[in-house]
Amino acid sequence: MDKHVIIIGSGLGGLTCAYILAKNGYRVTVLEKNAQFGGCLQNFTRRGVKFETGMHYVGSLGEGEVLRAFFNYLSLLPAVETRALDRMAYDVISIAGERFPFANGEENFVETLARRFPAERQRLRDYVRAIAGVANASPLHSLRPADEMAFLDPAHVRRSASEVIESTIGDPLLREVLAGNLPLYAGVRGKTPFYIHAFVNHFYNESAYRVVGGSDVIARLLVDSIRAMGGVARARARVAAIDCDDARATGVTLDDGERLRGDYVISNLHPARSLELLDTRLIRPAYRSRVAGLKNSVSNFTVYIHFKKDAIPYVDSNLYHYDRPDVWGAGQYDPACWSGSFLYMHLCSSVDQRHADAAILMTYMRFEEVARWQGTRVGRRGDEYEEFKRQKAEQLLAALDRQEPGTRAAVEHYYTSTPLTYLDYTGTEEGAMYGILRDCTEPAQGVISQRTRVPNLFQVGQNINSHGILGVIIGAIITAGELLNVNAIIRQIKGN
Repeated sequence: MDKHVIIIGSGLGGLTCAYILAKNGYRVTVLEKNAQFGGCLQNFTRRGVKFETGMHYVGSLGEGEVLRAFFNYLSLLPAVETRALDRMAYDVISIAGERFPFANGEENFVETLARRFPAERQRLRDYVRAIAGVANASPLHSLRPADEMAFLDPAHVRRSASEVIESTIGDPLLREVLAGNLPLYAGVRGKTPFYIHAFVNHFYNESAYRVVGGSDVIARLLVDSIRAMGGVARARARVAAIDCDDARATGVTLDDGERLRGDYVISNLHPARSLELLDTRLIRPAYRSRVAGLKNSVSNFTVYIHFKKDAIPYVDSNLYHYDRPDVWGAGQYDPACWSGSFLYMHLCSSVDQRHADAAILMTYMRFEEVARWQGTRVGRRGDEYEEFKRQKAEQLLAALDRQEPGTRAAVEHYYTSTPLTYLDYTGTEEGAMYGILRDCTEPAQGVISQRTRVPNLFQVGQNINSHGILGVIIGAIITAGELLNVNAIIRQIKGN
C-alpha cells in the first residue's frame, strides 16, 4: 500500500492515529508546529526537576483492563513505567473540612464511603453499577465489535451527570463528594452528560497510576515506533493551509511555503483551528458558523511546585479540595473566592519514591482574566502579567497551606501557567482544558464528527469522542477506522 496520510499535530490523538495507520501499511507524516511532540503529553524541566503539563495520572492499566490492552497494542509496555496510587484512596475529596477517599474496585468504593454514609450503601451500589453499565455499553471501552455509527448510547448523552447523581443518591453531601473529581472533565451542573462522568470514574475506579518520569515518554515511544515503521515525524513544521481542489484535500502547505501531497489529511487540531486552515467551498458557511459558536470548557491556572529536598513525604493520592459544599459551582467562581477549590497532586520521578520532588497545584481560571494579554508572546507578556501570575500563585499556595500545613515553607521554587499558556501550546479556544463543552441539553451541538465535508479530510483529538488519555485513544481508533474499519483494529488490539 502506498497511500500517504498527513497528520497535523502530534497530540496523543494524532500520534495514535499515525501508529495505527503505519502499522497497517499506510505511509504517514506527522507535522508538529512546536519543538516538542506530544501536545498535552509534553513535559518541561526547570532546575533539574520535571513537570507534567496535562496528563497527570492514568487508570484501567491493570491486568485485563482496557488501557493496558491499548498500551500493549501501541508498544508502550513495558517501557512506560508506572507507580500505583493508593488503592484505598487514589483520590481524596476534601469538602468544608472533611475528607472522603475514593477506593479502587466497586465494592471497596462503596464500602469506604458507606462508613461515613451508612444509609446510602445501597444507593452507592446503584451508582457504581450505573457507571459500570455506561462503560460496558461502549464497544470500544469493552473491546467488543462495534457498530461504526453508534459508539454511544443516546440515553447516556441526554442525561446530565448532576441529574443522575441527584436522582440516585439521597444525601446532599454525598452527592457533592461523588462529583468531587469533576476538574478531570470540567463538569457543569445540568449540562455535562452522564457518560463523561461515567467514563472518567469507571476508568480510575478500576485502577489508578502515575507515570514514572513523566508522560512525555508516551509521545517519544510513539514517535520512535512511527519512524521505525517508515513514517515521518517532523517538529517545528507549522501548517499554514490545508490544500484542496474542487473535490478533496490534496495535501498541506507549511508556513515556509513547502507543499506536501497526501491521499488523506487528518487534523489533530481544535476544529476552529482546522477551519482556519481551509479555504474551500466544500466547507459550508453554516458549518463554520456552528463551530465558531461552540462553547468550550473552562481553562485553568497551574502552579508547578519544586520542593526542597526531602521536605515533603511523597503521597500516593490526589487531593481535590473545596472550601464550600458546592463542587459544581467551582468553575463559575466569584473572583473574590477564586482559590476556594483546587487539585493538588505529587509527581512521580521513581518507582520507589519516598519524598516529593515536585507537585501540581491547579484550579479553574476563566480566559477573561488574562484576555488583555492575548496576542503577546510567551516570556514577553510584560511585568503586569508576571505580577498577576505571582499574586495568583501566592493566593493558591496559601489556600493549599491551610489544608496541608507546612507545604508553603517546603517550596524551593515554583512556576506558573495560565489560560494563555494553554492556548499557545494546545491551540484550543481560550485555552480550554478539555476542548468543546459537551452539553446534554444541546447534544448535537457538542458532537464533532471524525468526518468532514471534505471526503478525505478527518479529525482526531479530544473533541472527537471524549477527552483524556482513554477517550483520545478511542477517538483515534474511530478516526483510523475510517480508513481501516474499526472492528479490524479491535481484533488487532485483542490479538485476534
